Amino acid sequence: MQLLGGALLAVVLLAFFFRGMDWADLGRALREARLLPLTGLVLVTLGVYAARAWRWGDLLAPLGRVGFADLFSATMVGFASALLIPRAGELVRPWLVSRRHAIPISAGFATIILERLFDLITVLVLFALYLFVLPVPQAQAQGRAMELAKWLGAAGAAVALGVLVFLLALHQNAERVVGAALTLLGRAPRWLRDPLARILHSFSAGLAVLRAPVGHLAKVGLQSLAIWLLIALGFQLNHAAFGIDLPFHATFLLIAFLVVGVMIPTPGMVGGFHAFYLLALGEVFGIDRALAGAAGIAAHALSNLPVLVFGLVLLGREGLSLGRVVEATRQERELSEVRP
Repeated sequence: MQLLGGALLAVVLLAFFFRGMDWADLGRALREARLLPLTGLVLVTLGVYAARAWRWGDLLAPLGRVGFADLFSATMVGFASALLIPRAGELVRPWLVSRRHAIPISAGFATIILERLFDLITVLVLFALYLFVLPVPQAQAQGRAMELAKWLGAAGAAVALGVLVFLLALHQNAERVVGAALTLLGRAPRWLRDPLARILHSFSAGLAVLRAPVGHLAKVGLQSLAIWLLIALGFQLNHAAFGIDLPFHATFLLIAFLVVGVMIPTPGMVGGFHAFYLLALGEVFGIDRALAGAAGIAAHALSNLPVLVFGLVLLGREGLSLGRVVEATRQERELSEVRP
């Protein structure tokens, strides 16, 4: 049912994306795209996921050392799984690491939450730089799209702050937070309360990096900045391929739009990515609809297909099949329903 709902959402969003599109101009833009910058986008994409694996290793470090090969393999398989099954990667990645290393799945899952938090904070910082520090691109138009972006930025900042406060409370006062959670359950049966307590304690152990030295946290922050600057570089190369003349920091706004778009749970981020790419380039920067659409199609394909290919190839390294990953995801999702 969840996959069906996601597929229907994708159809609706693609209908918006293609509404009023000049198909001849769209085809021409795709045919005339420059190959060299698009190749650069593929290489940058692989660099992004290598950097994600590197950062994840530092988030896991307080729990145990994991070699880069294992980190990269789990990262690629996890993100490839997420393209096929929305949100699967959050469960598959810690599960894969737990098969080779003595790191509980719940604790590994906590590092994924921290990873998402670092990502959100970094995107908000880049978005704030775009809005309040860096020069406004001449092509930018004011309108409802920019107002929406500012509102979403404020909402995202509030969410990030709330999540950070909860995680710090959980790590500093695990017993009290667990007790409060169990109190909220009220009269829940013991078979539910006891597993929840174990999961919450294991989850809090995964937040050990929050007590790491300031230098370690600063390293993770710089890794996050490097990841998102690489993502921005990939989009800039994509724009160059289509002759779209926008300054590099314009990609910071595009990224803010896309973060919202990919949160929509559609298979492979289809629809949400496309619609919000078009909104950013078309509504904010006034780029021709067909040209913006072609750039969105290329950016989605070339930033996801390499991940899918590498992920499926590395399934063999993990000694798994796609069916086994789907089954493991289903089992872990059932357990995760009682996680915070």
